[in-house]
Amino acid sequence: MKLVQVLLVAALCAFASSSEVPIAKIQKDVLLLLAHINQPPMYPQWTKTMETYNVSLHASEYSKPEVVHQYELYESYGFLPKGEIFSVMYQPHLNQSIILFELFYYAKTYEAFYNTAVWARYHFNEGVFLYAYSLAVVHRPDMQDVILPPIYEIYPYYFYNVEVIQQAFKLKQMHNPQHPISAYDQNHGYTVFTNYSGHYLNLHPEQSLSYYLEDVGINAFYYYYNLYYPFWMSSKEYGFAAVNRGEEYFVLYSQLIAKYYMERLSNGFGEIQYLNWDLPIETPYYPSLEYPNGLEFPYRPPFVKLQEYYYNYGQTWSWKSNYGYSYNLIQDWERRISDAIDYGVLNVHGQKINLYDSDALNILGNLIEGNPDSPNSEFYGMIWLYARHLLGYSYQPLDKYHIAPSALEHFETSLRDPVFYQLYKKIILLFYKYLYKLPFYSYDDLVFPGVEVVGVEIDKLVTYDDYFYSDISNVVYDTKDELLQDSFHIRVAQTRLNHKPFNYKITVKSEKAVQSVVKVFIAPIYDEYNRYINMTYNFMNMVLLDYFVYDLKAGQNPITRNSYDSQLYGKDPLSYHEIYQQMLSAESGKGSWSADQYYWYFPHRYMLPQGTPSGLPFQFYVAVYPYVPEKTEGSSSSRGFESFFYPIVNGKQFIDSYPLLYPFDKPIVYEKFWHGIPNFYSYETKVYHVEDVNVVH
Repeated sequence: MKLVQVLLVAALCAFASSSEVPIAKIQKDVLLLLAHINQPPMYPQWTKTMETYNVSLHASEYSKPEVVHQYELYESYGFLPKGEIFSVMYQPHLNQSIILFELFYYAKTYEAFYNTAVWARYHFNEGVFLYAYSLAVVHRPDMQDVILPPIYEIYPYYFYNVEVIQQAFKLKQMHNPQHPISAYDQNHGYTVFTNYSGHYLNLHPEQSLSYYLEDVGINAFYYYYNLYYPFWMSSKEYGFAAVNRGEEYFVLYSQLIAKYYMERLSNGFGEIQYLNWDLPIETPYYPSLEYPNGLEFPYRPPFVKLQEYYYNYGQTWSWKSNYGYSYNLIQDWERRISDAIDYGVLNVHGQKINLYDSDALNILGNLIEGNPDSPNSEFYGMIWLYARHLLGYSYQPLDKYHIAPSALEHFETSLRDPVFYQLYKKIILLFYKYLYKLPFYSYDDLVFPGVEVVGVEIDKLVTYDDYFYSDISNVVYDTKDELLQDSFHIRVAQTRLNHKPFNYKITVKSEKAVQSVVKVFIAPIYDEYNRYINMTYNFMNMVLLDYFVYDLKAGQNPITRNSYDSQLYGKDPLSYHEIYQQMLSAESGKGSWSADQYYWYFPHRYMLPQGTPSGLPFQFYVAVYPYVPEKTEGSSSSRGFESFFYPIVNGKQFIDSYPLLYPFDKPIVYEKFWHGIPNFYSYETKVYHVEDVNVVH
């Protein structure tokens, strides 16, 4: 696996002059451009640029002038009007956002990029602009020290249920700046206390998991992952060809499935249901969300029959979309991928690709995702994309402007629907079908000669719920004075899962001084019927908790770690206004600006599953193996193209040359043999969930 991203020389040259612009100024521009995204921009410094800037007259300011020509061609076709619903999973909308992104990306200087952004903020659809601009901030090398504010504060509509949005508008209408009502706090504005949809509308037992499915941090994490690795983006063109994106695709979704399974066990549920296209989908879903234009998100009733879906079945294949034959397409593509795994050979334009070579997992991942790095995306398709439309029970578009996407058709809302996990379990099983055909690890592959893990000790593991506050001021419409003075604020208070910090101690005995890698996993021990889960099957439920290099000395090595030492999970990000205040401090010279602490991690709050009041048994698994440095090209940095974001491991994604999930990246056949390896250690403990974290015995 490769960490370091290979940058295009032309891109580096194009962005060279941007280093002269103070980073605090760039960060301020980003925040202002994303403020109140659903209303016209009112900042006076933008007026001239918004009204007079012409991309065609500035073609020389883009390192790839043909992107200007592409924009001119598409302009005659007609861009999505402002106020209409945008979905990156609807091809005409995706095409428009790519055109705008390329204008941003290929702007030679920051000044050209900024002028293009101000012009686009005024003229383009809000969703198209937000997606394209966010992509540019993530992928332009000169923006690597700039951070995006939390997406749930930029676009609260996609993260908070409709009653929260209604309450926000109600408070804004009642607000009198001269005589605010008593509920208004000068520091934080109004506070709306809310819960999850499962607490007031429970259509299915699985909706009791809404505290996890609707968590703003988990959904934001998934959204930002798909900004860093867009499904449509060529890794060669945009400078991350050195990353095994196909393998990362497998790791991401296998970990999401494993995490959700442990959360289900904490609530008395069992296996994630297996999805069969020919059987009724038992699980209904009512999103409780509303688009900014007032249209409700489509809902899925219980026991729907996909093959008889009225809104897709039998409709023509036309410019409206290719969704009309989703039911047939996804089955064709799934069969083709399954056959390719069985044959072990891909025949692509006369060239044979062996699926059982060393890099084949990465090839298979690209094939299944259907990204531009796929050997043959036209033949093997994109199961996940068309399945989202079908399972989301959304409608075919009325025309190129009017669509009503389901929650599954936005990365911000996908994880809210329980069927998301059923779909990706089906996709991950294709990977496991492949992995079972590979040679399994032998004893010699796994043993670390002279090294033995002799003991593990872990503190009591306790989870609880605490309030999390996020600013949703962007959801209401401000007057020009309110916008310029930043005078009206409203926030949401919502309970989220958290856990008490815990320590654990790993004792390793080594015959000599040697560098090692230590990994710590967590997995269930028993299923919902209290039946022991054999390691032969449990390997796919392993969730990576910690991952670090350690220099072993000859003799006993006590390794003590705190849960916050793990670089795999991140603390709650700063709010929009906290970032803004820090940026102002840096701009005035009273403080400094650093983006190092703002990586988008999987939330640290959800490092542990919820557990139960009486304690739910889990297994901690420690693996110690030889450190073999990863082969890299170029230099590494703390963020950006040379150290690309990764959803499980951030900062330094891969610290060695082994697969990220090693030793659980392959099936396990003989459990007794597995337990006999001295450098592996299994430790059983319980996770307790309490109402009041201050009363823990």
